[in-house]
Formats: sequence, structure tokens, C-alpha cells
Amino acid sequence: MVNEGARSSVLQGLRVVEMGQLIAGPFCGKTLGDFGADIIKIEPPETGDPLRNWRMMKDGTSVWWQVQSRNKRSIALDLRAEEGQALARQLIAEADVLIENFRPGTLEGWGMAPEQLLAINPKLVMLRISGYGQTGPYRDLPGFGVIGESMGGLRQLTGEPGRVPVRCGISIGDTLAALHGTIGVLLALYHHKVNGGPGQVIDVALNEAVFNCMESLVPEYSAFGAVREAAGSALPGIAPSNAYPCTDGWVLVAGNGDSIFKRLMKAIAREDLGEDPDLAHNSGRVARVQDIDSAIGQWTSSRTVTEVLQVLTAARVPAGKVYTAKDIVEDPHYQARDMLLQQTTREGYTLTVPGIVPKLSATPGAIRTSAPKLGDDTQSILRDIGVTAEQLAALKAKGVVQ
Repeated sequence: MVNEGARSSVLQGLRVVEMGQLIAGPFCGKTLGDFGADIIKIEPPETGDPLRNWRMMKDGTSVWWQVQSRNKRSIALDLRAEEGQALARQLIAEADVLIENFRPGTLEGWGMAPEQLLAINPKLVMLRISGYGQTGPYRDLPGFGVIGESMGGLRQLTGEPGRVPVRCGISIGDTLAALHGTIGVLLALYHHKVNGGPGQVIDVALNEAVFNCMESLVPEYSAFGAVREAAGSALPGIAPSNAYPCTDGWVLVAGNGDSIFKRLMKAIAREDLGEDPDLAHNSGRVARVQDIDSAIGQWTSSRTVTEVLQVLTAARVPAGKVYTAKDIVEDPHYQARDMLLQQTTREGYTLTVPGIVPKLSATPGAIRTSAPKLGDDTQSILRDIGVTAEQLAALKAKGVVQ
């Protein structure tokens, strides 16, 4: 189902060839596709993108696939075959953007090095996402998002102090790389529009995308020799900001602003702490964070999440429930902002899926088409570049296309 409220698409007319698989490359394609770009996704025949079979399946296909591959067209093309590589080059010759997230050297082995592709398409913007980038001593090592999270510094900070570093619950390393790649694509397109000239290569490493979001991690080490460690649910160096137990769940409370802290202490009947001059500023509160957390925890632990949020909302203290998927789907704010859309799959059932982010006032994104079945668009895509019915039949017979 399309988003009926959508108007003109900001990226309408932009053609993107997506050669990636799983998350990092395809999430970039999804983001561009949500805003109108024509995404031609190349998948291997028979198997397709492995994401089709990841996590929970319905009617033989992953529901994750249904979200990540909306607004895309699928061509099943064997890139290991010379004929498949030739067809891919034809598609890239007419594209504005190429997305790939193979190990460095893979495209070069297929005769698709950047200089070769720019020779046939001088304006091409080429996004390359890999574990460690296209240069450097680690370039040839295999890398997944989880390793990028580890080497980017994130895993060191997750979990409880002294315990095993934990995953944050989603593939954040891949997604951060995809978002950085999306920014790079849009910057390169803008540069070409304003300045002209040839296209360019965007080199995104998974570990660097994570590292770019690590705030003051390295400056603190540089200035003080401080190595930040895991802190569980707390926000080290800023107080109070933590998760606190209730009778039926947990709430996050961010009372770390000076005036917010006073309102929070009044709300929990601890004016003694709120009026303590030693706690008037963050540095003093950090020094006594255990006392403050204990006071807040004692207050929340005898109340329900709803009761806590009612009191803190009235006191204008930032606080929130730890949401599950059920909470999100039932939340009126998510519904009011069109963050829960209905998408009818090509298998015939309807899914509630995440809406479009960010929200543009004049050119909002939209779900124009549902995720394709493998090779749904092979014939139409190849016909557009001049492949005849006879040639298509011969390619199918050889297993080059599906």
C-alpha cells in the first residue's frame, strides 16, 4: 500500500543500482527509495539476498525483508558470470548511483573497478561500504557490523561494569554505515549539481561509522588518559540519568539539567537534595550520583510506570517508559505522526511497518511499492536496456538471470 498523502518525491528520476546485500548497503537503498529514487536491486539467482531468510518468516519470506526492500525492483543476475557482469555494467552505465557492500576487491575482480565504471559513466556516484574501508592494513579482512561496533569503540561501553560486552539489540553498526553512506551519496550528488565534473567514490567503513558517533571517547583519552568503561544503564559523567525500577517495569529519567533536577527532587519529596548547594550543578551531582540514584529508585520502586510518568510529566521532568514493540504499535503519538504505516506485501498479507524518516513538508517520502519477489523485475529491467526476448530466454537457460 502506498502512502496516499505523498506529493512529489524529492529523488524522483534518480536511478540507483544496489549491488549490496543484508543491511549496510540495502538500508541506504531503502532510505533513498523512500524518497523517490528508482532502486534496481541486483540479487543472485535462486537464493537472492540472504535477508529474505533472516529472522521471522511469513509465507516463506522474512518480514524484515518486506520493510528493507520496499520501493525497490529486483533483478536476479549472476555476477559471477561474465555475461552477468556485462549486463550489470550496462545498468550502471545508465545509473546515477551505485551502492555495494562487498569485500574490497570484489568489484575489481568482476571488471567493475571505480575507474572502469567512471569510464563508462563519468557522472556515477559510487558508494562502497566495507568492514574497514578500501585502504589501510585491514582492508582485506572480513568485517560485519558487529565487528565494526567492537572496533569502533561501542561494544566496550555496552553492558554492566565488569561483565561481558553486550549487543545493543539491533544491527546498529550496519545501520550507522548505511546512514553515513546516504549522507555521502547526497553530498556527492549536490556537489555534481553545483560544480559539475565527474562523479566520485564514497568510502564508508563500518568501524569508522560507529567511531564517528562515539562523542568524547577519544578526546577524553587524549586530554586525561581516561578510558571510558561500561556503565550499564547510566550516562557516565551526567547525573541523574538512569533507568529506575517500578512495580511493573522500568522508566528512564533524565533529570540532569540544573533546574530539572530541582523539579525532580521536589516531585519525589526530596527537597533536601534539590536545595543542597553541593548538588546545584552537574559536577556535584556526579560526585554523589549513587545517593541521587538511590533516592529516585526508592521513590519509583513503590509505584507503577504510569504513576511515575504522571508525576514527572506534571513536574516537566523528561522521563519515558521502556517501550516494547506492542507499546510502539499502540502508542497514539506514533500513530498521529504516521510512523506506523500499513504495507500490503506481494504475498497478499498486510504488515504494520515503520513510517518514513525524516519528514519533509513539501516532498515527503512514501511507500510506493511493496518488497519484490526474487527476479520480479528482471524482464522489464533488461528490456529497458535493449535485451530482446530471445536473448533473455538464452540468459535464463544458462542460469545467468532468473
